[in-house]
Amino acid sequence: MKVLVTGASGFIGSHLVEKLLESGLTVRALVHYKGSGDIGWLRSIKGTDGLEILQGDVADSSCIRKAVVDCSTVFHLAALIGIPYSYAAPESYVRTNVIGTLNVLEAVRDTGARLVHTSTSEVYGSAQTPFINESHPLVGQSPYSATKISADHLVEAYVRSFGVDAKIVRPFNTYGPRQSARAVIPQIIRQGLNAKNSSGAIELGSLSPTRDLTFVTDTANGFIMAANTSNWDDQELVCNLGTGYSISIEMLARKILDLMDLNGIQIIEAQQRIRPVKSEVLDLRSDNSRALRLMKWQPDFGGEDGLDRGLSITIEWYASEFKDDGRQLGYEI
Repeated sequence: MKVLVTGASGFIGSHLVEKLLESGLTVRALVHYKGSGDIGWLRSIKGTDGLEILQGDVADSSCIRKAVVDCSTVFHLAALIGIPYSYAAPESYVRTNVIGTLNVLEAVRDTGARLVHTSTSEVYGSAQTPFINESHPLVGQSPYSATKISADHLVEAYVRSFGVDAKIVRPFNTYGPRQSARAVIPQIIRQGLNAKNSSGAIELGSLSPTRDLTFVTDTANGFIMAANTSNWDDQELVCNLGTGYSISIEMLARKILDLMDLNGIQIIEAQQRIRPVKSEVLDLRSDNSRALRLMKWQPDFGGEDGLDRGLSITIEWYASEFKDDGRQLGYEI
């Protein structure tokens, strides 16, 4: 059985490809075309028997139609994800996240392939309830989140209008090895390593927002379990993938520094890193009961203990990836 993964060269995509290959599947990995031919984090995967790499762009409908041919399942992860850049270039986010998803939907509509579509907890905006379930209102607080809301609604429409076999998984703040150096956890680790050598401080954006952090292997498992679960109906198209445990950015930074034996380093809220006031998502904490009920998914790295274990793995990986000057040696996406 052959499956397609879009966005396969990225952080979550490469972990998903790795798990699919380990399970014995043939994987067609769609990688965004670069003149250099770089295949991103796919180059880090061991045991690539069964891996077919295809370079292209989800915004190109003919490319997507070719990619989906002969695939029983499509895992659609390709997206522009950097929230700050979405303020500067919103049209590019519409092109990739909305038009790209439309192209994938048209392709699976033609072939009958099952679709597992990637959403994000950012679509909820700031939490209006202590735990966020899938019925929580969707609030576009950034151009990025607005495009992901649009993509989610397109998937729902194609299920109800055309009978497309699709599921939506909604990860909450995935972290772990291979994540972009721009994300908050790699930022804390990188700056902590630099501060260790210079006795300096680390600078972050808003310190008070809380996040539900999910280790990347838990997220990848959720995608696979969604593809293998058939008892969803069109009233339950979406499943949250989160731990139900949240932590503030300040406490997260303290925890990481403690795990790195860097207890005395100052943490500064830098104005240039703070989102526009009405755009900042203040609190995110998942209600993952639907994922447990429908597909028996629950995080292996849940709660504070699980977060400590996941962060320790992540710190160890990044410590080997960063030079003393803080430059990431790996591929950034």
